[in-house]
This record gives sequence, structure tokens and C-alpha cells, in this order.
Amino acid sequence: MSNQLHPAVLLFGTPGVGKGTQGKLLGKIVGFFHVSTGDIFRGLDPNSEEGKEVNEVISRGELVSNELTVKIWKTWLDAQIEGATFSPDSEVMLLDGIPRNVVQCEKLSSIIDVQRVIHLCSADEEEPIIERIKHRAMIDGRPDDADSNIIRRRFEIYRQQTSPVLDYYSDDIVHQIDPMGTPAEVLKRILERVIPVLQAVRGRDFDPHIEDVLQEEQGQEGAA
Repeated sequence: MSNQLHPAVLLFGTPGVGKGTQGKLLGKIVGFFHVSTGDIFRGLDPNSEEGKEVNEVISRGELVSNELTVKIWKTWLDAQIEGATFSPDSEVMLLDGIPRNVVQCEKLSSIIDVQRVIHLCSADEEEPIIERIKHRAMIDGRPDDADSNIIRRRFEIYRQQTSPVLDYYSDDIVHQIDPMGTPAEVLKRILERVIPVLQAVRGRDFDPHIEDVLQEEQGQEGAA
């Protein structure tokens, strides 16, 4: 990886607030590149030393160590750049699941330039969110999300370790977004904040064909 700082948008919020859903939708827009640390972890060889360690930690609802998280993340990102899956000169990274604490913010400061922090702020009580996560676990086949005690542990870690990330970055780039409504409605709110970042990278005349993604999502919602 070069010494170039990669422009990035951080998707932030409590477990189950919709970061992954919005990350996937934004990733369909030309010029954005969705990076899900959870997907990276799940893609590890479960029989490898790293895969075994990550799975053991995640199964307890804990955070993988900073050193191992950043190592795995950097190795994956280097591979995307080398394989031309990600073009750092023309794409903005959408970070989902990293940085998860202030130490990771510091470790990544020589790699990424965080342009926006999209904080999905849910007013929902914790228990309804836990039930939604458990329901998602049954659909997606993710056993680590099916245990209420593990999910509650993740909320505790979020409050203790992850929420201080919001104070690490300047208030000027932290944007509070209401996550209530359909995915397409939430996406529109986020786009108002992040399109200027994309235009700064690709030029103000660049057309990311946002309407195509919105129409596709609205069509799927209407068919559901």
C-alpha cells in the first residue's frame, strides 16, 4: 500500500441500527466502495490461526484486538487495490465496522482521511433492537447474532469503547442521521451529506447515477 491517504466515510452507530444495509446500498453507487469489517472477518479461513482467533472473540461478543483487526483489514485492503477491485484514486471508502475505538482511529490515521462520520442515531430502546438482530440472525445464518447475552455485551462494548470515536473526529464532519424509515428514505438523508465527498474526488460534474439505486431499492421495497 502506498503512503497515500484514502478518502473515507465512516458509517457509525449501535449494533442493529442499519449500518450494513446502508453500506451495501451506498456501495452500489459509482464512486463508493463499501468496506465491511464484519464481512472481512467472516471471509477468513475458519481453520486458519487468524480465523480461529477472530471467531472465538466474536462468539463472545467482544472486539477483536486492535493489532489483529488492523492487520487483517490492511491485508484485505491491499489485496483489493492490487487486484484493481478498489481504486483509491477515484473511489471513496465507506467504512463499516472500523474504527471501533480510539486506538484504531489513531492506527488508521496514516492510511485513511475520514471526510464524514455518518452517525445513525436510533431513539429505539435496546431490547427491540436486540430482537431485530436475532431475527436477522435467523435469516442470514449468523449464530453469533442469535444470543441475547452476546448482543447485550456488544451494546456494552459500544457504550464503553466505540462511542468515544465520535469525540475523536471534529464536530464539523460528524453528521447525525435519523435511521427511521425505509432503507431508501434513510439513504436519501445520508446522500445529502456524502455526495460532496464523492464530488471532491471525482469532480463536481461527475454523475453517480443515484436515482438508479434509489429506484431499484424503492422497487424492491414495494415488492416486499
